[in-house]
Amino acid sequence: MAAPLPVDLHLRSYGMVREADRHDYAQIVLPVAGEVELDIEGRGRKLDLLHAAVVAPGAWHSQAGAAGNQSFILDLDPGLLRQGPWERLLERPFTPIGAAARKLVEFMSLAAAGAKAAPQLVQGWTPLLLDSLAQAQAAFQPASRLAALMARIELQPGLPWTLDSMAHAASLSASRLHTLFRLETGLSPHEWLLRRRLEAVCTLLASTGRPIADLALETGFSDQSVLTRAMRKAMDTTPAAYRKAAREDTHKTQ
Repeated sequence: MAAPLPVDLHLRSYGMVREADRHDYAQIVLPVAGEVELDIEGRGRKLDLLHAAVVAPGAWHSQAGAAGNQSFILDLDPGLLRQGPWERLLERPFTPIGAAARKLVEFMSLAAAGAKAAPQLVQGWTPLLLDSLAQAQAAFQPASRLAALMARIELQPGLPWTLDSMAHAASLSASRLHTLFRLETGLSPHEWLLRRRLEAVCTLLASTGRPIADLALETGFSDQSVLTRAMRKAMDTTPAAYRKAAREDTHKTQ
């Protein structure tokens, strides 16, 4: 028989007065009613039914809540979160509560029914909760890496981006990156990149008088003819026609 997990679960309500605290054990805060403002080592967040907090061992933290708030507080032996995928929970003080974890919190709310949960129930429930939170965080992190990559490309659309170079920059596999782009934008990475390059070149066409060939190279098109074909296909216009129309619109509004 496996040894019992070194954990404890209790229901707590927080008042409006903040008091800083730290302890040797890890702690997970799971709101079940209302909202709680939590600060962990200078990073603050409002917790609700979709967001939990992970307080690492030894981390300074404080909390406050409006009337009616309630949260499950799961105290964990400091070594417990060093096991396999659970360790990633210590990487972020605030973590999303996915659908599976939310169901587990709801189950515990019903099972405990206002009283302290039975130890054997907590023992079986805790690994399921930690697995669910770790999985939700794993799903969240690639999306964050995708957002960082997209912001980088928007700043430098003219770099020689390929699927492999984008995947490397985001620390994702090419297939995972392709899937995330489809989920987030409805486009493939190549289609999304082409749109950003067209947006960049259109801005330059409208705001500068620089040669079109130079702008094509700067925004990632191999030459002016490639840019012209791309604009014809996507926008039914040419670089020169777009620049002329943009200038005419500017004159009309002056």
